[in-house]
Order: sequence, then C-alpha cells, then structure tokens
Amino acid sequence: MTIGHHLDNATLLQYASGELDEAFIIVVAAHIAMCDACRQAAHGAEEIGGGLLADSDTADLSAGAFEQLMQKLDQDPSEQASATRPQKMDAASDVPAPLVRHIGPRLDAIRWKTVAPGVRKHDIKKASPAGSSLYLLHIAPGMAVPEHGHGGAELTLVLSGTYSDAFGAFSRGDIADLDEYVEHQPFVEGEIPCICLVATEAPTRFKGIINRLFQPFIGI
Repeated sequence: MTIGHHLDNATLLQYASGELDEAFIIVVAAHIAMCDACRQAAHGAEEIGGGLLADSDTADLSAGAFEQLMQKLDQDPSEQASATRPQKMDAASDVPAPLVRHIGPRLDAIRWKTVAPGVRKHDIKKASPAGSSLYLLHIAPGMAVPEHGHGGAELTLVLSGTYSDAFGAFSRGDIADLDEYVEHQPFVEGEIPCICLVATEAPTRFKGIINRLFQPFIGI
C-alpha cells in the first residue's frame, strides 16, 4: 500500500499533545495505523512534546482541566491506549485497529443508511455526543459529491476505493487534512465504491441553492 497524502505537521502535534477531540483522534489514529511515515512522525511529535513539557515552567491549569483529567481516569486503560497509541494494521482485517472497536473488523458488515442517490452513510457513536461529528461515507463509482467547503477542520481517510479532486487522487490509506478555507468536489474513480472515514468540526457547506436545501437531509 503506497500512501501519498499524509497528515499536516500541525495535526500530528495536536494529536501528540492531546489537543484533538475524540472524532479527530480516532481518524488520526486510524491513518497512523495504515501509514508508516505518519506513525514515525507521531512518535517524533510525542518526543518533542515530552521534551518541551520537561523544560517548561509550571503553568496555571485551564478551566475544566480537573474535570477532563477525572474523565480520562474513569476510562478503561485499554481504551485510553487504543485512542492515543499509534498502532499498525491487523493483516486479518480491512479496518484499522483503532477503528475496529467502533465499527467492527470488516467493512462489508457495515449497516448503511442511504442519504442521497449513490451516497450512503454510517454514523459512528463516540464516548461523548458533544464535539465533532464522526461517520463513514460510502460513495458509488462514478459519483461526484457536489462542490462544497467546510465550516471548520475536516479529516477524510480513505478505507477503500479511490476518489480524486483538485488535490490529486486519494486511495486506501490516504488522508485529506482540510481546513475551513478549502473548497473541492470529490469524484469516485474506478469500478468499486469509495468508503471514507470522516471527522468534521461543522457541517459541510454545499455550493448552489439546490444542494444547500438538501444538505440537512443528507446530514454531512
């Protein structure tokens, strides 16, 4: 598997320092399980962060820091490790290890909901319903998603198939690390559906009045 699209350095540093919310942590961890380069970069970011922490002066705690700490202590230790520790792919599964406990080990067992012609969706439950959205998209071959922008950060990890846009072709293991300034129109290439794992801070902003009217029903 050759991966040509990787995480931004800023995202890796946020991941290593624990600044991302749950949805983004899961997508980053899933990509890292598939990508040797980003897994090594994540280790490097953790080492840099540890060094900076050791050299820094004592700082005041932010509001809510104690509550966040207690929530982490209440989690099962294995769940904490699986969410933050870089892992490799399990050869017996087509689902990255950090994602298995959320959707199971096989993509062909996912239960989909049709949200538009050629587009199906599977919402993924998180420990907390607050924060960013996390879901899978199943887009049929030859289907073009309407041109759109984003109301905030978005991570899209390809788990199967290929799509292309202005930034190139994205296949299994590739990740699109996008911000609110990006607009694009993904098109699914080849003869198999494209299945993507997506984390979004805010709903998609479709261009065109018709697409905007249907956006609440599509739910992405």
